Amino acid sequence: MVYYGAAYWNFSLIILKFAKVITYFHEVLGNAGGSWFQDPDTRPLVVEAGGLLYKCKVLAREMKSERPTRRLSHPGLDPVPPSRTTADTMVQLYFQYYESTHRILHVPTFWIDYERYWENPESAPMGLRFIILLVIAIGSSLFEHIDQEGEFRSMVHRWVYAAQTWLSGPLEKDRLNVTGLQVHCLTILARQIFCLGSDLVWSSTGSLIHRAMQIALHRDPKHLPPMTVSQAEVRRRLWATILEIAVQSSLDSDMPPRISFDEFDTESPSNVNDDEIDESTAVLQPHSRDEFTMTLTQLILLDSLRIRHQIVKLLNGLSTDISYADVLTLTSNLNKALGSCSILKPERRNPAMIPFHRNLLDYLVRRFLLHVHIPFSCRAHSNPLFHYSRKVSLDAAIAMISPEPDEAFSRLVVIGGGMFKSGIRYAGVAVSLELLAQTEAQYTDMTLHRNSEYRAVLQRAVQKTISLSAERIQHGESNVKMHVFLNMVIAEAEAMEAGSTSCNFEIARSARDSLQLCHDMLQLQMGSVPLLWDNEMGDLPNFDGERGAYTPDFDIGNFLEDASIF
Repeated sequence: MVYYGAAYWNFSLIILKFAKVITYFHEVLGNAGGSWFQDPDTRPLVVEAGGLLYKCKVLAREMKSERPTRRLSHPGLDPVPPSRTTADTMVQLYFQYYESTHRILHVPTFWIDYERYWENPESAPMGLRFIILLVIAIGSSLFEHIDQEGEFRSMVHRWVYAAQTWLSGPLEKDRLNVTGLQVHCLTILARQIFCLGSDLVWSSTGSLIHRAMQIALHRDPKHLPPMTVSQAEVRRRLWATILEIAVQSSLDSDMPPRISFDEFDTESPSNVNDDEIDESTAVLQPHSRDEFTMTLTQLILLDSLRIRHQIVKLLNGLSTDISYADVLTLTSNLNKALGSCSILKPERRNPAMIPFHRNLLDYLVRRFLLHVHIPFSCRAHSNPLFHYSRKVSLDAAIAMISPEPDEAFSRLVVIGGGMFKSGIRYAGVAVSLELLAQTEAQYTDMTLHRNSEYRAVLQRAVQKTISLSAERIQHGESNVKMHVFLNMVIAEAEAMEAGSTSCNFEIARSARDSLQLCHDMLQLQMGSVPLLWDNEMGDLPNFDGERGAYTPDFDIGNFLEDASIF
């Protein structure tokens, strides 16, 4: 059994708005036992979809069986680096894109250690080896030709598993220090980027916070024994990164944050570039917040961290009753925090802050607005008092689905798991909810063919999310539910536009077509995979060898969650 916080159950109420889509999926699973989707034209499509769903399940299991943890007989892994040329390229990509939002390393110090590492890789301390390999791994996620090198991807996954194994081993002194925490942060970031246990990051974050507090990262360096200015800044940056990881993983897991603001007094890092501080630096001269540095993006995230922490506490507390007044206050405070940063305004943009940084910053903050407003936005269709939530959640969803054009960020959203996947899933639900509500409202008042521009915008957003879901499957995603769900939503909306009274046939056909496409894409990922069972006509067998539903614990609330089917 997996426990879900209060926000999960608020989200499950939203799924009730998709009654026909959910009921159809239950029919495919054999769980419904109702009268819907039973007519002679629709029932064969239900049976065919059930067979395709089972085949997708088999392929998904085959894909997961190839993961390193499914094949390792012992934890002893000796990570081997790639060629120096390849490594240099990937490291440059890491520092160009990722380090600004997640400050983990001091760049000049890293390059010194990096050169020493290549002089004799085998003699390097294990912590340094993992830092370098994880930096290479994370950087490779944005290398456009890496998809053609399956062996390199497998090697990257083995590095991540090896690092996790090293961190999970007996606690030695070489793990309980800044280097060990840097490995831990890089491992969690890599797990989310490469979908390696990314839905379990919240649990790992607890261990990360505990270890950080054991070496006093939660206390500002001015309260600790004397250390260099450079060491103090690295500690402050690392602690800020740990807090960001904690609040993001809390949002994704629907669980409370693992730390509160009265448990630490570490101050924010200074707005300085890495080449402006070293071990000989005696006094810092921070730049103003109007000047871009490699640390500024982290500082902008820190400005809203307390508010986002409060949002997570509100969403994932024990009470399922969320005060709308609290939601409005937190929204206002979050908007003010972002609005106070002048460098984000179009007229003040610094070329050094590339679109990837702006997109990632916007994504990491905006998704909190989506989570806190979407439970109220579905009520706005019957209660105008919640219209503001309808607007905020829809604006956030559209912005997340259609960010500022940038190839690197687009690639991250295609391959990423954890927080990079969860936000898009919620955005897809928000837009789908609005599309069905708007179509139904116009169907009722007979204005469908007089005002279609707004629905067209919503349909394009849903179609874009469908395309993104397909791209994710082509890049190794094994979960097909989002693709099927969104196609059924589009089919229901289009059927209403065409004047259909039930939409059952159109929903069933779209699900069948989506599952066929997903099966073909999974088949290409796996090659030729012999299936254990092929359904011609009839009910599905479950995985215990009985006939009937093979996921009896499937419910409406977890329709889009990773743990339910795939």
